[in-house]
Amino acid sequence: MNFSRILAFLLFLFALYWSYESLMPKDESDAHLENWGFQLTNALGHVKNISKTPHAVGFPGHKSVMDYVVSELKRMGLPVSSQEGFSVGDWGNLCKASNILARIKGTETGKALLLLAHYDSSPHSSFGASDDASGVATILEGVRAFLEKGENPRNDIIILISDAEELGLNGAELFVNQHPWAKDVGLVLNFEARGSGGPSNMLIETNRGNSKLIQEFSKVNPKFPVANSLAYSIYKMLPNDTDLTVFREDMDIEGFNFAFIDDYYDYHTALDTYERLDKNSLAHQASYLMPLLAHFAHSDLNNVKSLNDHVYFNMPFFELISYPFDWIWPMFLLALLLFVILLFYGRKKGVLDLKSILIGFIPVLVVLLVNGLAGYVSWPALKWWYPWYNDMLHGFTYNGHLYIMAMALFSVTVCLFVYHRFQKINVANLLVAPLCIWILICGLVAYYLKGASFFIVPVFGLLATLLVYINQEKPNPLLLLFLCLPAVFMHAPSIQMFPVGLGLKMMLATTVLTSLLFFLTLPLFGSLKKYTGLGVLSLFLFAIYGIKAHLNASFSEEYPKPSSLVYVYDADNDTAQWASYDEVLIDWNSQFLNPKEVNEGTEIPNTISSKYTTRFKHLSPAQRKNIPLSEYLITKDTVLQNYRELTICVTPKRRVHRLEVFTNDIDVIQCKVNGAELSNYYLKNRSKGKLITHYISDNDYTEIEMTLPTNQPLELTFYEASNDLLSNPLFTVPKRPKNSIPMPFILNDAILIIKKLTLE
Repeated sequence: MNFSRILAFLLFLFALYWSYESLMPKDESDAHLENWGFQLTNALGHVKNISKTPHAVGFPGHKSVMDYVVSELKRMGLPVSSQEGFSVGDWGNLCKASNILARIKGTETGKALLLLAHYDSSPHSSFGASDDASGVATILEGVRAFLEKGENPRNDIIILISDAEELGLNGAELFVNQHPWAKDVGLVLNFEARGSGGPSNMLIETNRGNSKLIQEFSKVNPKFPVANSLAYSIYKMLPNDTDLTVFREDMDIEGFNFAFIDDYYDYHTALDTYERLDKNSLAHQASYLMPLLAHFAHSDLNNVKSLNDHVYFNMPFFELISYPFDWIWPMFLLALLLFVILLFYGRKKGVLDLKSILIGFIPVLVVLLVNGLAGYVSWPALKWWYPWYNDMLHGFTYNGHLYIMAMALFSVTVCLFVYHRFQKINVANLLVAPLCIWILICGLVAYYLKGASFFIVPVFGLLATLLVYINQEKPNPLLLLFLCLPAVFMHAPSIQMFPVGLGLKMMLATTVLTSLLFFLTLPLFGSLKKYTGLGVLSLFLFAIYGIKAHLNASFSEEYPKPSSLVYVYDADNDTAQWASYDEVLIDWNSQFLNPKEVNEGTEIPNTISSKYTTRFKHLSPAQRKNIPLSEYLITKDTVLQNYRELTICVTPKRRVHRLEVFTNDIDVIQCKVNGAELSNYYLKNRSKGKLITHYISDNDYTEIEMTLPTNQPLELTFYEASNDLLSNPLFTVPKRPKNSIPMPFILNDAILIIKKLTLE
C-alpha cells in the first residue's frame, strides 16, 4: 500500500504538470502544421519584417507595414484593394484608417468566411510583434498554404488586415459600416495577442447562443483546444474588445477569437519584439487556423446561428467537451440528490456522524479565510515593499509567475498544516464540508454565471470518493487519484490563468482556487496521512520561490523599468513644466524632476487621457521653448432657433501625433469631426468632458462641427501632443538607458501643449 500511495502522489504531480504542458504545441511538428502545408519559418519571417519598427497609425513605420502586407498578398496572386476613411468608433477616438482587403472566390454563392487580424501597433513604442504581427503572419502563411493545395473553396474567403484596432477598433468599424463586402460575411476568425507567449485561448463571440459554433468547432477538432465558457463569461464583463466585437455588435456577425495572453508585461511595450515572441504560441494560432479554414471554406455559413448555449471546457485526452445549458440544473440537482443520499447512507453505515461533520467545517473555513486574506493583500503588499511595481501599469511583473507559484505553494502549505490538526477525524466526515462548499458554488454559478457550470463535473468525482470512503477504510490510492483527475485537469490551469490574464491584483483567485482544488483532491491527501512532511516540503518550496522572486524584483537590460517624461506647455499662462507618470523616478528622468509627488490641487486637470486613468506623479518647472502653436480658426458660429452651430478648424504648425479636446460641462447635441459623426450614446456618456481624440496622420487638420444649446457658454481645452521629445532639436533629452523602456498606456516621450478657448 505504501508503494501505491507514493505512486499515486507522483502521478498526481505529473497530472498537475500535464494540465499545463498539454495546452499548446511544443514545436511545429507537434502541431501537425506540415500536414496543412503551413511553414512556421515563413510565418516567423513575416513577423520579423512587420515588427522592425513601431508602426502605429500616423507613425513612419505604418505605411511600410501596409506596403509589405499588400505585396505579400499580391505575391500569392490575389487581387488586393484598400479602404481608407475617417472613423471615430465608440471610444471617441478619431483616425484615418487604411484597411487591406483581398478575396478568394468560392464555387457557390452564399456567406463568406472572413479572416481577420490588425497590422497597426500600439502608440508609440510597441514593435507589435505579438500584437498583432503574429496574427497577420498566421493569416498570410495560412492563406498561402491553403492556395498552394489548389482546392476550390465553396465559400468566398475574405482577408481583412484591419487598421487602427489599437485606437478604437476603427478599421473594423470602417469595414463593417461602409464596405459592401461586410454584408457577405457569415463568420469571422480573428487572431489576436495580449502578451508575447503562452497558449492561445479560443473565445466565441455571439449575440445569442453558441451551440452551433461549438458543434462546428468540435467537428474540426483542433489538436490543442484551450477554451471554456467561463472565460467568455468573464471576457464579456471586462472593458476589453477586439475587432470581432464590431462585427457582432454592428452587423450581428459571429465568430471565433484566438489570442495568447501570457508574458503580459510585454504587451504594448517596446519589448513586443520578434525575439521575445514565443514561437510555439504562433504555432498554436496556426493549429487553429488551418483546420478551421479548411472546414469553414466548405461549410454552410448561413447556418451558424443558434438560440441555444453550450457549456464547454477542454481537458487533456478528451480535448473539447460541451453540453447544453439545459443540462445545468439537472446536473446540479442530481449532484445535490446524490449528496443527500450519501449523507443518509453514511449515517446508516455508522461512518458519518454529525459532530465530526460539523468539526470538518472548521478547516474549510480557516483555509478559505487565511488563504483568501493572503491573496487579497499580496499585491498591495508587494507594491508597498517594491514601490517601483506601481510603474508596471499592466499589473503583472517580470517575476509574476514566481509570485503565482509562491502563493499557490503558500496556500497548499496552509491547507496541509490546517488539515494536519484534524487527522483524527476520518476522511469521509472531512469530505462533507468541501462538498457543501462546492455544491453551493455550483448552485450560485448555475444561477448567476452559467458559463462556469462545468464546475459540477469534478464534484461528481468527489461524491464518488465519499462513497468509496464510506465503504472502505483504506481505499486504493490509485482509484482516488483517478477520481481526482478531472478536478486537476479542469481547475489547475485557472490558478495561473486569472492573475496572468487580469494581473497580480487577482492573486486572490490563485489562493482561493488552490484551496478549492485542494478540497477536491482531499481524498487523495487523506490517504497519504503525511500532512506534516508534505506541509514542510511545501513551505520550503514557497520560501525558495519567494526568495527567487525577491532576487528578480529589480530591473535589468533584459527586464527594463517603464519610465516616462513629458514636456507640458500651457499656452494660456505661458508656463512650462516637466512631468512624469513614474511612481519611482530613475536617473534618466529625475534630472528634470524634483523627486516629490504632485501635491493635491497642483496636478493639471483633465490631462490627456490614458488607459488606466493614470495621472502625473511628478511635476517640475521647465524652461519655456519656442514651440509653434496650432492655428485655431472659427469658420462658423451661427444661431438657428434654439441651437448654436459652431465649426472650429485646428491646423498644426509642427509635427503633431495626437489632439485631444475637452469641453466644460455642456450638452453637445451633435458633433462631427472631419466628417465622422459622434454617436448620440457617446455624446451623452462622455467621460470627464472628453469630446474627441484625433490620432493624426500626415499632420492633418482637425475640423470640429458642433451643435449646442444657445444658453450655455462653451469652453474648449485642446491637448496637442507630439512624440518627439527625445529627437526635437529644441531639447537635449538623452536616450533612455538600456535598463528602461517607455511606459506603455500613457503619453510618453512627448511635447504637450495645452490651449483653452472660451466662446460665450
